[in-house]
Amino acid sequence: MKRLALLVFSGWAALAQADAPLPGDIIQNLNALQGELAGAGDGREALEGVAERAIRQADRLAGGNRSDQWASALYDQLAAGALARQGEPGAAADRLARARERSGVDAEQADRWLREEARLRRAAGQRSEAIALFDEWLADHDDIEMSWQLVRMLADEEQWETAADRLAPLVEQGGLTEGQQALALSVMREAGDGAGALDWLLRDLGEESPRDQWRQAAGLAQQAGQAGMAAALWEMAWQLGIFESDEDFETLVALHLAGGTPARAAEHLEQALASERLARDETTLRRLAQAWYQARDVDQALGAWLALAELTGERDDWRRLGQLAYAWGEDARAEQAWEEARALGDEEVEGWLANLR
Repeated sequence: MKRLALLVFSGWAALAQADAPLPGDIIQNLNALQGELAGAGDGREALEGVAERAIRQADRLAGGNRSDQWASALYDQLAAGALARQGEPGAAADRLARARERSGVDAEQADRWLREEARLRRAAGQRSEAIALFDEWLADHDDIEMSWQLVRMLADEEQWETAADRLAPLVEQGGLTEGQQALALSVMREAGDGAGALDWLLRDLGEESPRDQWRQAAGLAQQAGQAGMAAALWEMAWQLGIFESDEDFETLVALHLAGGTPARAAEHLEQALASERLARDETTLRRLAQAWYQARDVDQALGAWLALAELTGERDDWRRLGQLAYAWGEDARAEQAWEEARALGDEEVEGWLANLR
């Protein structure tokens, strides 16, 4: 809050003498109060004293001539500085609002006070008022920092479309920090522009991009209904070594299954079995068999189901292998599988075997 106070208070002494003819006693009193404020530190009693005297003077002179109103505005600025230093940004902003209304204040000074009032309103948590003031000030100024602050406030207020409009030129300029990227993505998604957010992410996506950026891109692709794109992005990150954990592997397989590339999911599962990343157990072999079945690769699917049935020794798995083989015109394989199921006590396959004779 002290930083805000200094911004509010900077440079008034020269203005006091240059903008309007002020009586000597007013200039002397302003200088004295400024000195007290500068030396008050964080002492609340001293700051309260400066604020009270400045407010009394500001109110006393508010109804006078142009010179009096200019002096009143300067006293209001002094009071704002003292109030801000006390941790009362809302009250400080009120004094600057009064100062801007004085007839003796020129447009340039009123503009500076508008900027500081906007910051004080934001510090006070008065977001609606701050948004209006930021918007007013930015209408005549190109200030990247304040523009990002406005986007943040609009997002906090869930004014997503307005935030997106304000965001667009900032994104085009590039050079965003990690925090700004996160805010931009959030605004785009909430504003219903998931595809735009994805396109923007993909522009700079590369081997040196952080893993979170790859993850966000894949997530946006999923949200946009582009499951194949999500799988391709995750595959690329996997091949580059950006993703490498067991959790990343599980996501890779799941995305390929959902994204229309089940054969690639099966290939990854086979590689994981070969490297002993995954155990050759029922769970893994069943996933492999289902992936090859989803890919409609007859030889691979039947081979995977055979390996699963041999491992589990379950009649249901032998029956299922026979049904798949029969459906794909592999009668010999079907008969062998159903004979295995019957030997395990599966009476349901009698009818299937009869169809082969």
